[in-house]
Amino acid sequence: MASTAQTDVHGKVLSFEDARQLVIEAAEQIRSTHSRKTEKVAALEALGRVLAQEIMADRDFPPFPRATRDGYAVRSSDLAEVPVRLKVVGQIKAGGVPPSGFVELRPGEALEIMTGAPVPRGSDAVLMVEHTDLVSTNQVVVKRAATTGENIVPQSSEGKQGEVLLVRGMRMGYPEIAVAAAVGTSEAEVFRRPRIAILSTGDEVVPITSAPAENQIRNSNSFSLAAQIMLAGGEPVQLPIAPDEPGRLRELIAEGLDCDLLLLSGGVSMGKYDLVEQVLGDFSPAFLFTGCKIQPGKPVVFGRAHRLGKATYFFGLPGNPISTMVTFELFARELVLALAHARPEPLRFVQTKLKSGLTTKTGLTRFLPGFIHYDDRESQVELLRWQGSGDIVTLARANCYVVVNPKREKYEAGDSITVLLR
Repeated sequence: MASTAQTDVHGKVLSFEDARQLVIEAAEQIRSTHSRKTEKVAALEALGRVLAQEIMADRDFPPFPRATRDGYAVRSSDLAEVPVRLKVVGQIKAGGVPPSGFVELRPGEALEIMTGAPVPRGSDAVLMVEHTDLVSTNQVVVKRAATTGENIVPQSSEGKQGEVLLVRGMRMGYPEIAVAAAVGTSEAEVFRRPRIAILSTGDEVVPITSAPAENQIRNSNSFSLAAQIMLAGGEPVQLPIAPDEPGRLRELIAEGLDCDLLLLSGGVSMGKYDLVEQVLGDFSPAFLFTGCKIQPGKPVVFGRAHRLGKATYFFGLPGNPISTMVTFELFARELVLALAHARPEPLRFVQTKLKSGLTTKTGLTRFLPGFIHYDDRESQVELLRWQGSGDIVTLARANCYVVVNPKREKYEAGDSITVLLR
């Protein structure tokens, strides 16, 4: 990113849209400049990884016209007037072949067929068995007409031989694993996972194996961030907890900057932020923004620091657990995806109706825990009661964030509102 852009935003608390745009620009820069190391893994081990090769169809998919229902392969022209009696000339199942001596379906004939079986030559439709009556071993009465192509998947309609089915940069989920397996890919070339350092700060934070004193909390943020990093395709590096002491904090920040991205949890709000900023000053930092007009997560910091000639992006995430999780999803996740060489994945905003009224102050874009309910006709979101940005129990019960417009003070029940799906 150009240095002029850094100067323009230094020391500013930005709107959500402006802050997100700066992160997207940084992600685009990473995609164009970051080294692209790859490795071969077994097909199933590619789950969640980013594909570094194209995977092509080794034959047509399907390799033959495929029946999608149990019934009878017929000629639609034979069914112009129904009911009509047809001669049953055999049977074909999935993985099977037509009866011996069969060449093609002739007028007045039908072939019993099972789902997944190849449709025989001469047939242009498959009629479901529910619309027929078998009157003898070789006679069937067809009770309704059929259209050309009914219940048939044409050959190569899903993919032609040599066609690219999976592209570089695609995240491998279970459908992609199925495609790779279907074309015989036993090993896939994937990008190496980026190493994302997690550094929790503060004397009040203790390891999760410790019994915390009354004034201490367990380091849950390190684990929530590690989980979010893994889901985004990165490899978390959980550093020791940094005490409120410059020397040790400097050592751990240096260790974190040796990774591909550094996430600092805590120490970025008023009071402690001075210590983190002071120590980061030893690494020639450029602060792209030092806050964002959101709740929770307003003190979030984004910048770039230097160590041994290498520039590394960092985020200072607020220490309150929900603030940490929200700011990761809104900002840091975008950089993890870029470092993993994954294609951009836009935030999943949808519109729904609000179950109950909502009143709040203007000025901040709010991301509040909610639960979206679905029925056959519409969706409706319920704002969950929560005890502030430390209430991880409520967030665990939520399936979305209710997004409150910073310019709007009041919503009535039934009003349309934006939600961010989790």
